[in-house]
Amino acid sequence: MDVDDLILVSVDDHLVEPPNLFEGRLPAKYADLAPKFITRADGTSAWTYEGNVMGNIALNAVAGRPPDEYGMEPTAFDEIRPGCYDIHERVADMNANGVLGSLCFPSFTGFCGQLFARTEDKDVALAMVQAYNDWHIDEWCGTYPGRFIPCSIPAIWDPEALAAEVRRTAAKGAHAVTFSENPSKLGWPSVHTDHWDPFWKACSEENVVVCMHIGSSSEMVITSPDAPIDVLISLTPMNIVKAAADLIWSPVLRKFPDLQVALSEGGIGWIPYFLERIDYNYDKHHYWTGQDFGHQLPSEVFNQHIITCFIDDAFGVASRDFLNMDNVTWECDYPHSDTTWPTAPEQLWKYIGELSEHDINRITHLNAMKHFSYDPFSVIPKEQCTVRALREQVAGRDVSIRSTRKGPAKPHAILAADLAKPR
Repeated sequence: MDVDDLILVSVDDHLVEPPNLFEGRLPAKYADLAPKFITRADGTSAWTYEGNVMGNIALNAVAGRPPDEYGMEPTAFDEIRPGCYDIHERVADMNANGVLGSLCFPSFTGFCGQLFARTEDKDVALAMVQAYNDWHIDEWCGTYPGRFIPCSIPAIWDPEALAAEVRRTAAKGAHAVTFSENPSKLGWPSVHTDHWDPFWKACSEENVVVCMHIGSSSEMVITSPDAPIDVLISLTPMNIVKAAADLIWSPVLRKFPDLQVALSEGGIGWIPYFLERIDYNYDKHHYWTGQDFGHQLPSEVFNQHIITCFIDDAFGVASRDFLNMDNVTWECDYPHSDTTWPTAPEQLWKYIGELSEHDINRITHLNAMKHFSYDPFSVIPKEQCTVRALREQVAGRDVSIRSTRKGPAKPHAILAADLAKPR
């Protein structure tokens, strides 16, 4: 087996929503209330909704741009690769990268639909969520069968409405849903309450994976307001560590034995120590804290329920003897600033090339297919799904890094607080 034989499925990519997303997808009485796509006086693009403007920062869509153009400034559509927002161009970019399948998180709505959750009229909010999900499932994912893992956004303001939407979208083929890594930071009850039980139950019964993406609490880890942005970027995975601790010590995973949660873009290198730590804590402290895992250890519950995900994690792969390799999945993160596009196979191969073929296949596609109820081979012959076969489809495609900046370079003295602001 060599790098060209890999079959790659990414469980964490992103999309920049196209301007026509809501056209024809809302009841007539709500059509005029839909988010509108605008071009501002400075040429940058944005969405407006209920009088508020939501822009896409440059870090959201930098695939193909030189690193010195990454930053916090808003972007225009003509400054980003069409693959960010055009489904045909996205598939071509996936082919050029040798990637068969992709799960795509939203952008302007917030990772867990925070934008619509703030809508005062919840009938309107639900209509927007359903329109978004229908577009995502039917058009973004449905245009190229076998190439995408549908992932719905939640009606997060009401656990019963949330559960109903999970069931509705599961019937349409979506076996993933985004959710907050810490809903208490968004003003809702925490995972330590029974508030979300209808949601957990629906996901368990419908075989829907709950995806908790870093930043989905609208809060990032910062040390001090004047810390450079490098501090925040370094500590970003700690959001997921906090989410993992919340889940383990909450009753959720013990109460819903079939529930699966993906810690999206969290990496895997931290997991061995985390598992050691929670077992040590349980052994030392459960007598007085009241925790009861019955015949299991906390680490066993983690390994039973938690799907782990990494982009570029040499130490994590080296620590594989301490991981549940049936739950480890791979991410490309296109088109965000951590993406390994367009050389993802080569970069991944550096870490997995010496693994057994069984482990390679689990990491690259088999685990993702199993957990997300994704079966591309029922649509596309397996021999057409390899890195080599996909790249041959778009031979000569331009994947060169090129500048798209229109104005002068932006200053680089960016503080952690700039990116940590709630969105």
